Amino acid sequence: MDNAGDSSPETGVVVISRGGAEVACRLAAAFSGGLLFHVVDKYAHLVPHQSSCRVKSFPLPLRPVIDQVFVKRRRLVLIMPVGAAVRLVGPLLQHKHDDPAVVCVDDAGKFAVSLLSGHLGGADALAREVADALGATPVITSGSHVRNTLAVDLLGSEFGWRLEADSNTVTRVSAAMVNGETVAVLQEAGERIWESGDDSAPANLRVCSSPEELLDPDLSAALIISDREDPFAAESTGTVVGPPTVIYRPRTLVVGIGCRRGVPLKHLERFLFKALENHNLSPKSIRSFATADIKKDEPGILELAQKYDAPLLCYRPDELNAVFDEKTGKACAGAAGKGGSPGWAGLNRSEAAHRLVGVWGVSEPAALLASGAGELVVGREKTQRATIAIARTPFA
Repeated sequence: MDNAGDSSPETGVVVISRGGAEVACRLAAAFSGGLLFHVVDKYAHLVPHQSSCRVKSFPLPLRPVIDQVFVKRRRLVLIMPVGAAVRLVGPLLQHKHDDPAVVCVDDAGKFAVSLLSGHLGGADALAREVADALGATPVITSGSHVRNTLAVDLLGSEFGWRLEADSNTVTRVSAAMVNGETVAVLQEAGERIWESGDDSAPANLRVCSSPEELLDPDLSAALIISDREDPFAAESTGTVVGPPTVIYRPRTLVVGIGCRRGVPLKHLERFLFKALENHNLSPKSIRSFATADIKKDEPGILELAQKYDAPLLCYRPDELNAVFDEKTGKACAGAAGKGGSPGWAGLNRSEAAHRLVGVWGVSEPAALLASGAGELVVGREKTQRATIAIARTPFA
């Protein structure tokens, strides 16, 4: 079996019978993604090579092949009886966060069973994809699926939201959700999921409009979607005791940044962290960085964007200056500080920046342009070597 250096993103498919080879042909003809078939050598000639499919033959025994593909593939389809599949993958299991998605398909191609790493690892979705391709019935037993409720550990994953909670808390909140207990949700930022009174929300989900509502003793659990580091900061000065809570960090914050030449990453990151901390904002919600074209190759800024896994957007002088033409003299709400009052009004023009590089400013207009927002969350803050401003991407 040829496997040297094989780490491609294709879905792996293991075939051990003539019937399985026939199912593999049907799958190859209709599946939308790339497939890598591992077929026992006796039947390898029955599975066609196609542009989106590769075929590798192997001699029995089967276990060494399963051991290998289990590690190399993030998605596996095993065309064999469920019992055989369970015995083969059982000794290889590590953790639901690490194990690949495994789907089992019978030799007749009638059922696609989500066997391992269901919703978190993607096996539930893979089972539906395979079933659609084969005209089969998907078999999915995840609690959130069968009870038609939300999967706590996947909420917002399609938007890049970052989950913030330990595994025990996620388990407790998931159990409350699946068991129909009252679970509150508070959304302060990000792509809109539910609104109060929305009929599409699960029946046991209570949509709240303020953090205080999450302290109701009748609640079994809570979900908070916020880019504020501490959503309870403005409501209480003491320790907040509420139900088990999972926090989601939507990618909403755009950091406008300007700096002198050669400012190191360490300085920029310390400055950024201080700005976020002072305004109760989460670094996990950074969506992008924005600056002027002349800074697109600045090493410190590039390293900062890379460290926070966020794109760097760059703007020409005329684009930056156009923001000043639109905003000058208009009140723009600043970051709500500890007292909740706006921290600034209007954009900050820099005569020095205009004289040196032809722009009235970098951090504020860049943040507004990249976010599409009409106001800033954090107006320009500066050190002797850099400036930062932060805007929040609006979502309908």
